[in-house]
Amino acid sequence: MKLTTEGEALLQFVKGSLEIEGMALSKIQRAAKDSITEVSISGPSSILRSRVIPNLVKLKNQFPLLRFKFDLSDTDSNVDKLKTGHCDFALLEHHHVTREMDSKILKAERYCLYGPASWKRRLLPEILKTETIIDFDQSDNMTFNYLDKYRLKPQARKERHFANNTDALISMVAAGLGYSVISEEFAQDFVKSGEIIKLGGDQFYDYKIALAWYPRSEKPGYFEAIIKALH
Repeated sequence: MKLTTEGEALLQFVKGSLEIEGMALSKIQRAAKDSITEVSISGPSSILRSRVIPNLVKLKNQFPLLRFKFDLSDTDSNVDKLKTGHCDFALLEHHHVTREMDSKILKAERYCLYGPASWKRRLLPEILKTETIIDFDQSDNMTFNYLDKYRLKPQARKERHFANNTDALISMVAAGLGYSVISEEFAQDFVKSGEIIKLGGDQFYDYKIALAWYPRSEKPGYFEAIIKALH
């Protein structure tokens, strides 16, 4: 069985009601400070690792009983995870945010084209003509979006390698198996170490994202703090 849109909205309402009920009972029993709270956040691995986790770590002293569950997922399923209650927050592309959700626009994640250091003296047209794209999976269109932006897609070979892990993907690029579009912030350490190089000069593709969640009639302090910490 699959929830209807109305069912998804009802599920979020019930979850919020249960949380408020738990907070109220905890305060009545004078045990609020002893209550462990888990928050789940789903989103692309590069953004979670380079921006989300470092910013939310700062909240550990303010909310010592808060427990994070980070779901590193580089697919479009994050919107479904939010709708079905499998996460409390999701990092989504702007067009995946629906009317019933609350959201906050975040700074776009900048993606650039990278290849192995051994390709330093090669020209981009020749690379596109002879080398293979490496992407996360068949639904990953980030490299194609980049190539489309600069009208380079007709020059590129369409068959691809796949690796559903960002570290593995970069390892494949460094080993010379092909090229890929990677988050600039995430790739910078690998560029500094000399494992990969940026291709295409100053060209880039901005991945526009938003932090999304379902409205709550009364947001707990930690909930507001998470929203404020991510920018």
